[in-house]
Amino acid sequence: MGVATRTPAGSIGVARPTRRAWYVIERNALVYRRAPVVLFSGFFEPVFYLLSMTVGVGALVGDVTLPDGTSVPYPAYVAPALLAASAMNGAFYESTYQLFLKLLEGKTYRGMLATPVTVADMAAGEIGWSMVRGGLYAAGFLTMAVAAADVRSRWALAAFPAALLICAAFAAAGQTLTTTFRSLADFDRVQLVALPLFLCSATFFPLSAYPRWAEVVVAATPLYQGVALERALFLGDVHPGLLGHVAYLVAMTGVFGVVASRRIHRRMLA
Repeated sequence: MGVATRTPAGSIGVARPTRRAWYVIERNALVYRRAPVVLFSGFFEPVFYLLSMTVGVGALVGDVTLPDGTSVPYPAYVAPALLAASAMNGAFYESTYQLFLKLLEGKTYRGMLATPVTVADMAAGEIGWSMVRGGLYAAGFLTMAVAAADVRSRWALAAFPAALLICAAFAAAGQTLTTTFRSLADFDRVQLVALPLFLCSATFFPLSAYPRWAEVVVAATPLYQGVALERALFLGDVHPGLLGHVAYLVAMTGVFGVVASRRIHRRMLA
């Protein structure tokens, strides 16, 4: 993807990430090796939700009727949505708070620019590392979901690659959001975005349970695309319409990735 980099004249040019983006991923891995608790901290929230749905609430709710008329146990219905939320959380929080510290507080990126690593490499590397963190959350949660929930299709094996796509989309969006922050006080916006998405993206209830006007809004949200994709894979409801969800997430990754890279470049020149 085309991104902004510093040219000798200090203007904005267009370049592509190189293989040096892997050095950014490697640098982050070495840092987190000293703080593994921080790396895995966000994994537990959706796991606790899944356990509560399996042991507690699921027994009260019973089965959920799908649009095609079939019924599935509530834990099997909610597990893929929580997988999508787990991937979102890992990537989104890594690409917001941690990115802000490197961009402004810690001046990490200015040190990187003293090396052959470019702004394009940094932006791509941070998205890659956010995918690693979100992928770890998703892999751990998927293991728990297979053990605790009723996985009904071999298509569930494709749930992990789908989770990585969700990670990429929210990592790019998180980068873009972070470039608008001026201080740590602005991080209230992260919860303002993430929490409503988590609760209101057909995560716990079918889309048909919402009022008609809300159905349209929810169906347009990015997490709903991931929830619908993961749920279809878990339940074996694979159809061409899923390509629409994939295209949405791919487009989200590309558009926000370009915007974030250009904005990071401008912040570096400020």
